[in-house]
Amino acid sequence: MAIRVLSGELVDQIAAGEVIERPASVVKEIVENSLDAGASRIEIDIERGGIGLVRVRDDGRGISAAELPLALARHATSKITCLEDLEAVSTLGFRGEALPSIGSVSRLRIASLDHASGQAAEITCEGGSVSAVRPAAHPRGTTVEVRDLFYNVPARRKFVRSDATELSHIAALAERLALSRFDVSFKLRHGNRVLLETGAAAAGADELVRLEQVLGRDFPAAAIPVRHAAGPVLLSGWAGLPTHSRAQADQQFWFVNGRSVRDRLLMNAVRLAYRDVLYHGRHASYVLYLTLDPKLVDVNAHPAKLEVRFRDSRQIHDFVFRALERALAETKPDLAAPGALRPGAFGGGGPRAPWPSSAASAQALALPAPLLPRLDGAHAAWSIAAAVRESAAEPQARLPHSPQPLGTALAQLHGAYILAQTEEGLVLVDMHAGHERVLYEKFKAESAAAGIASQHLLEPLVIEVKEHELGRLLEERAQWESAGFDVDALGPTRLALRRVPAVLNLREVRQVVGALIADLALDASTHHLEGATDRFLGTLACRSAIHANRRLTLAEMDTLLRQMEATERANQCNHGRPTWTRLSLQQLDQLFLRGR
Repeated sequence: MAIRVLSGELVDQIAAGEVIERPASVVKEIVENSLDAGASRIEIDIERGGIGLVRVRDDGRGISAAELPLALARHATSKITCLEDLEAVSTLGFRGEALPSIGSVSRLRIASLDHASGQAAEITCEGGSVSAVRPAAHPRGTTVEVRDLFYNVPARRKFVRSDATELSHIAALAERLALSRFDVSFKLRHGNRVLLETGAAAAGADELVRLEQVLGRDFPAAAIPVRHAAGPVLLSGWAGLPTHSRAQADQQFWFVNGRSVRDRLLMNAVRLAYRDVLYHGRHASYVLYLTLDPKLVDVNAHPAKLEVRFRDSRQIHDFVFRALERALAETKPDLAAPGALRPGAFGGGGPRAPWPSSAASAQALALPAPLLPRLDGAHAAWSIAAAVRESAAEPQARLPHSPQPLGTALAQLHGAYILAQTEEGLVLVDMHAGHERVLYEKFKAESAAAGIASQHLLEPLVIEVKEHELGRLLEERAQWESAGFDVDALGPTRLALRRVPAVLNLREVRQVVGALIADLALDASTHHLEGATDRFLGTLACRSAIHANRRLTLAEMDTLLRQMEATERANQCNHGRPTWTRLSLQQLDQLFLRGR
């Protein structure tokens, strides 16, 4: 076949295949134009899942009658004029492809009244054929109507899903748009049914109202605010508490300079920040905004502009990771914590209770010195029994209103839970999960500093293992050494321990080491922690923590509660499970019908 120049109509239809994937793509391109035009109110009307009709009305600057034909010309745009503009583009649209691409595969009508004109005008485009401009009646702003999408491209029409499926994509898009611009009101209608309606929101409480409208009542109640800046980069928004995790990644929103993106680098940074507070198989929920100099990010990296490229991707990744990690580190027992965890908080249905935020963490952890026994890592290494012995020398006078979120221990339930009393009600603590987090954070801090406190043995402790287990262990000797062990082989099946972490009871070393070997033999990819050292320290903390049916005195229980209050991320164990929950006096009264 001879080489030939394609017709303009065919070129437009090919371009439409890249830009217009489905009706939701039409909505996205048109609404982004409205936002670039300074609209403060946007209304979207849909019929037949967007195939029959997509109509977008806005109150933006509008388009003059003279420029309406240019709006339907390929590569005609008001957003950029030269390469320097493209390298620092700050608008959502800039290629000048959307409207001509849409017009080539639909029946398109644009009516507009710009701010400088006294007369509105309209133009139509059917299958790429553009009409003349004519007068119209229209308020200030622009209306874009798209009817019979893909009517002239049967092959594309076959790939369109059912009306319900396409409508769900449009609704999800409208939610992302509503979260991208709190200062703009949005309304989405399908026929006579209103699917989304949000008023313009000012900073503060109004933003939380919009979050509730879009994501449901649970999200703003179980999310912590995030705001961290470094040079020209700012990260802000909300990060869901680990206990507000979800079975699907359906509440994860990233916005870069106001643009909704699905960027792998940013999503990976978030995943790492949640790595040891999120239950395995669960997904975090978040709404995060990255604002930076437009010159530091390339938005012209994807046909639908859903992905971006950063000039220094490693720095951006580390910045996001560290900012979120610090925010999540404050998820520890808090005096401002709401009520108890309700059924369904980790299941697929049922309401999820909010968990403590970091709003009052600084005040909540300002404990008087006598309440937290001073621990010597070289000898006790946060061992509960040793801490109690050290603090028992002097009687501890409790302040009547001391800020202790976990209260005072009353009893041990079924050998696994600590029942404590606070001024607000009752607290129930999973003693193994709480101690596991305390040990894990202690191990991480010591490992990053000068190494985990350990003790040398007068005689090596010899443990019989399988030959393949010993081989695997010696391959990972660096991890064992970083955790306070000194290991050696005395034969093909004999492991010698010359040094062990000080936290371990010598009578339990054999059992703990055996459990470590068994756990680390599993595929590392199934573990929720990232990095060999963290995996090892997490396993060591889990195996070293107090277990069920270990009887604790009230003093030992209180010591554990105080340690949890001073430990980062103490609301969850290393596996992401909750460590404590609260039942308020009001909830107790409701249980027993008091006051009725």
